[in-house]
Amino acid sequence: MTADGLRLSPFRGLRYAPGRVSSLAAVTSPPYDVVVRPDGLRHLETADPYNIVRLILPQAADPDTRHRQAAETLSRWRAEGVLATDPEPALYVYEQRKGDVLQRGLIGALRLSPPEEGVVLPHEEVIAEVVEDRAALMRATAAHPEPLLLSYRSRGTATGATAVIERATRRTPLLSTATEDGFAHRLWAVTDEAEIAEIDRDLSRRQALIADGHHRWATYLRLRAEESGASAPDGPNSPWNYGLVLLVDTARYPLQVQAIHRVLPRLPLAQALKTVEEQDAFRVRRLETTATAAALAALDRTPGTAFLLSGGDGGFHLLDRPEPGLLARTVDRDRPEEWRQLDATVLHSTLLDGVWHVPDRPSHISYLHEAEAALAQAARLGGTAVLMRPVREETVRALAERGITMPRKSTSFGPKPATGLVLRTLDEDGAGSGA
Repeated sequence: MTADGLRLSPFRGLRYAPGRVSSLAAVTSPPYDVVVRPDGLRHLETADPYNIVRLILPQAADPDTRHRQAAETLSRWRAEGVLATDPEPALYVYEQRKGDVLQRGLIGALRLSPPEEGVVLPHEEVIAEVVEDRAALMRATAAHPEPLLLSYRSRGTATGATAVIERATRRTPLLSTATEDGFAHRLWAVTDEAEIAEIDRDLSRRQALIADGHHRWATYLRLRAEESGASAPDGPNSPWNYGLVLLVDTARYPLQVQAIHRVLPRLPLAQALKTVEEQDAFRVRRLETTATAAALAALDRTPGTAFLLSGGDGGFHLLDRPEPGLLARTVDRDRPEEWRQLDATVLHSTLLDGVWHVPDRPSHISYLHEAEAALAQAARLGGTAVLMRPVREETVRALAERGITMPRKSTSFGPKPATGLVLRTLDEDGAGSGA
């Protein structure tokens, strides 16, 4: 076993007891930052009284009450036997399937390496308020309720970790369910020491890209700094030195990359367009279509920097050809050209900061993964939806390998793991909370 690379430890997963809930599908949720509030939140809360959204997005008047409520809920569900700890530590093989899309990976407790080691590569900046909220939630519950998504690349052959994964899928799964988004989910436990060692030999030579979950990763690092270290009771083996992750080999199971859209609830569409046109900041054209798919297709065909704006008028406005002098004044000249040309860079540096003067705070900008949800929210709030294009994975990885972070919420990798299939608690002994 080497000291470098990805080190994934088994842990005793905390899972729903099937006989205590209406169905696994009814208690799962998308990741916390994908849940569309308030409609999506209410839908999940009413699906089953034990839906995991009550842990990842507790509802209360103030943050302290929310986090305390989540901790009390987790404690009660464990005491009632709704959530039960698996009898032995395991790495979990996780499969998602929908039509032609098949994703398989390993869920485990990943050793948190210092950023300077370059074992785990972030590619986006994070929002301090979100990290603070996630840290308070994890601190209060002493748990990692949902894994973040990491991608790595092998040679694409069925060896090492991939061989173990594919052998596991020929056995009877621990659980099998289908969620309302059309994905079928299966989970297997790998407990054999020889197979775990085979996985370790493979992964310990590799590095990973954070595909989804930058805020959770930043939270893991923050809590490790606060809760662990050589002076802590468990020293280097403190459970806070590890974070819950799903590792996917994209050479074997390619991820899909989608855009993350913005909603500006305090900026009406008419005002947004007027300001752009008065400053001659971008070329603005109203599209003939009112169909979202057609509008997004037009955006994809547009060369150079481009965005779609929409609001309560039901139409789409295409912005492209930013004024060169404006770009020169607003985009950081000290950053690499690849970064300067990113749509998200121009949106935040030029439009949000330089033209509209919109603060990058949760009260002023919402980030939504689905275009239709962004359009509906903008219309409901009287604001502006900014629809984006996805960034190619090759571009993301190339920038990350050079240590260059993209603007926050630049990409959405998927499919994302369902939340609620397996949790990790940090209140048991052992590095992976499983000894």
